[in-house]
Amino acid sequence: MAQITAALVKELREKSGAGMMDCKKALSENDGDLESAVDWLRKNGLAAAAKKAGRVAAEGLVAVATSGTKGAAVEVNAETDFVSRNEKFQSFVKAVAELSLNAGGDVEALSSAAFPGESGTVAEALTNRIATIGEHMSLRRTAALEVKQGVVASYIHNQTADGLGKIGVLVALESAGDAAKLEAFGKQVAMHIAATNPLALDRSAVDASALERERDIIADQARASGKPEEIIGKMVEGRLRKYYEEVCLLEQNYVIDGENTVGKAVELFAKDLGTAVALTGFVRFQLGEGIEKKEEDFAAEVAATLGN
Repeated sequence: MAQITAALVKELREKSGAGMMDCKKALSENDGDLESAVDWLRKNGLAAAAKKAGRVAAEGLVAVATSGTKGAAVEVNAETDFVSRNEKFQSFVKAVAELSLNAGGDVEALSSAAFPGESGTVAEALTNRIATIGEHMSLRRTAALEVKQGVVASYIHNQTADGLGKIGVLVALESAGDAAKLEAFGKQVAMHIAATNPLALDRSAVDASALERERDIIADQARASGKPEEIIGKMVEGRLRKYYEEVCLLEQNYVIDGENTVGKAVELFAKDLGTAVALTGFVRFQLGEGIEKKEEDFAAEVAATLGN
């Protein structure tokens, strides 16, 4: 049997991203052959991860990437927050974010894109990470913004590494103005979006079903308070104006200055810049939003593991 040295284990760990004991076992099972050990880790890792495929993956990372007039965001999920601190996972997510600049916001197109430095696709590269890291993971979503002239600015909140974190925001600014100034202003707007979580850019972009639901709630509340029908209509319209101020980005109070709406802040910035500026879109990804997390009964899980 070949001698399994610490240097050989270290080399396999760097190559595969697997844990030390798993690497040592893989080398022992394959008589110290590095490539065979990598294959062994992948096969055994996939088998173990397959058992976890039904588990909720709500942790992981959000990433953003920008290139002049283009920007994109991705969310890649894993089961535990520990994985988000794994350098191999981080480098994978960062690479996927760069690829997403050319995927047009289509997660299927992104999944089938060739992954740099490897022979397969993004989906296959993700499968390899599942095998070595040993957790269920998924490329959940991607979105893209583009302007004809101007910039797409970005901001990451709770940053784990450059371009990676828990909340990622993109802001599209259409303008012929100075790119550096547009970038700086766009980042401020992106910080505002991270804090306030608007639902739409303006009134025309508010989801019709959400608006109707809000209208019904306001009307029902007014009726419950005994208000006559002729008053209810005016109350609904008044409350809807307030609703728009809460959910529409351009009507929100701009948290950076605390005085103007975001729309007014854009106007003032354009005046200082000396040219027109239009805020044409935004993207906000928050890690795990909308994923229903299961409450784990750890005592029961340990008992089950022990066969009790």
